[in-house]
Amino acid sequence: MSQNTPMPPNPAPGINLRGAVDLSALKNRATAPAGAPSGGSPYAVDVNEQSFQEFVQLSQKVPVVVALGSARSNLSMQLTAVLERLMNEQGGKIALGRVDVDSSPQIAQAFGATAVPTTIALINGQPVPMFEGEIPEEQIREFLTELLKVAASNGVTGNLGGAQDPAAEAQEPPLPPLHQAARDAIDAGDLDAAAASYEKALAEKPNDTDAKIGLAQVHLMGRTAQINVVQAEELRARAAGDPDDLEAVLAVADLDVTGGHVEDALARLVGYIGTHFGPERDTVRVRLLELYDVVGVSDPRVSASRQALARALF
Repeated sequence: MSQNTPMPPNPAPGINLRGAVDLSALKNRATAPAGAPSGGSPYAVDVNEQSFQEFVQLSQKVPVVVALGSARSNLSMQLTAVLERLMNEQGGKIALGRVDVDSSPQIAQAFGATAVPTTIALINGQPVPMFEGEIPEEQIREFLTELLKVAASNGVTGNLGGAQDPAAEAQEPPLPPLHQAARDAIDAGDLDAAAASYEKALAEKPNDTDAKIGLAQVHLMGRTAQINVVQAEELRARAAGDPDDLEAVLAVADLDVTGGHVEDALARLVGYIGTHFGPERDTVRVRLLELYDVVGVSDPRVSASRQALARALF
């Protein structure tokens, strides 16, 4: 968006988004975390490069939202205020981390953010696409509702205010065995085993939507896990310099989705499909459909991309 504030340059990225560990030593938080200002939200905390890993770890207990902003941006401050209010509505089901990109530029670079405000979520240490810039409050509320659904499907159902309502827990049905096995494998860092469990679930029930989405997410996690920050920059340069570079196009689309730049990712793949033919085109089309599952088939960005895809194909 034109109102967004450009990010300051930072040549030395060094934050690992995949470093989450067990949170059994952390306590439930019924009061404001350290760093939360009075009048804000008891479920929001200021996060810097030193405390970021601990905040990532919190995403194993509850989904966390990372608000990348700057004191130089009035829009950032306004959005943060809205997010704090919505955190209060959730009552501890979601945590908010406020990041000042001017003092903690490595966090922004780890997410691939190029402007503020940018909003990302994390579940089990894994980035979940949210949005960039300003969007209506009701749409943010819808994002948070979907975030909680994704978190629940990955076993992240904690509450910062204490134990969950026993009645609500009793109403939540257990996961099917293969889905539970996949989730356990993800928690253990064994993405191959998780993929195998979801594939078996789909073999038994081809219309298992949750298994299809889970498999797409695991595939994306596996692909992006192999790309470090230096490689990511190289791939972006290749994709910018040569739009026919299939490997770079696919990799940058993955990176954009995990970094929250969903529109850019989908437009990149649709653009490739519109200018190429043969097996390469089909490879990109398959990847695009998989990313639709990751983002969510009901997401308006996916709906818009599907229309663009139809125009590119026909």
